[in-house]
Amino acid sequence: MASGDLERGGGTKNRGNSSYPPGYFSTSSYYAETSEYQWTSWLVPMFVVANVAVFIVVMSVNNCPKNNLGFEGGCVAKFLGRLSFQPLKENPLFGPSSSTLEKLGALEWDKVVHGHQGWRLVTCIWLHAGVIHLLANMLSLVFIGIRLEQQFGFVRVGIIYLVSGLGGSILSSLFIQRNISVGASGAVFGLLGAMLSELLTNWSIYTNKAAALFTLVVIIAINLAVGILPHVDNFAHIGGFLAGFLLGFVFLLRPQFGWMERQNVPAEARVKSKHKAYQYVYLLVALVLLIVGFTVGLVMLFRGENGNDHCSWCHYLSCVPTSRWNCGN
Repeated sequence: MASGDLERGGGTKNRGNSSYPPGYFSTSSYYAETSEYQWTSWLVPMFVVANVAVFIVVMSVNNCPKNNLGFEGGCVAKFLGRLSFQPLKENPLFGPSSSTLEKLGALEWDKVVHGHQGWRLVTCIWLHAGVIHLLANMLSLVFIGIRLEQQFGFVRVGIIYLVSGLGGSILSSLFIQRNISVGASGAVFGLLGAMLSELLTNWSIYTNKAAALFTLVVIIAINLAVGILPHVDNFAHIGGFLAGFLLGFVFLLRPQFGWMERQNVPAEARVKSKHKAYQYVYLLVALVLLIVGFTVGLVMLFRGENGNDHCSWCHYLSCVPTSRWNCGN
């Protein structure tokens, strides 16, 4: 498996970023406007701190002044000492070498399947290819994650984040087997997918539902479109998004309109059911798809199968060749 640099195309598959307008949640729901209580967001900020701390440790281990052989130029920002960055020709994102990322837990198909290092499916979520990569993902995580945590609590958001990250790693391993991959964007895309399913499953309590849906779909489409650029692991994005989308139906149900105020209305006018029938249908279907999807994905992965053998066109989902770049590298 290649582990060269980004410029030559054999190295790190960078899990890009995702974003959405901070005002998205302010448009919409009856629940958000009338709820008397919001959770205090602490888990998402902790995730951000953890990612930054891991990046600092990675750069310290990388120790460019000591380990760089000078073939691609000198270290960048030498005043940082052992935290200085690899030459820009090797890593234009201001970060460590591919070999350092590989040593510290980057996702690498050969080591996962033949080296029995399944833990890399999780550790890669906490690694980033450079400062630019880290900032893009952490800003997206703050914009998306904090409001979700305030509305639904740290347990549900934490589960969606971590399971979506794992889902992104599994799909990435099935389709990208010649490069290493790092980044939290699969998990971040999971939160974005959960936002979409939350809107759909709680459709009846939203007011500006059409505008919210259009805005969210456009944001998702733009972010997934960015993934067709080279050196961006769009399979991690897609896997994380799909996992988060299904998890949103399971964990992000809201009570139907009137349930919270049922004690203040006449008995004959009270809402008898906390959730609507279609919400339970969504939950059941999503739960089945989650179990089947993760089971099939893990079985295929540890049997050493290549997803491209089952889908001849799927490689275009991660990179579309043009006159400016060649996806074959």
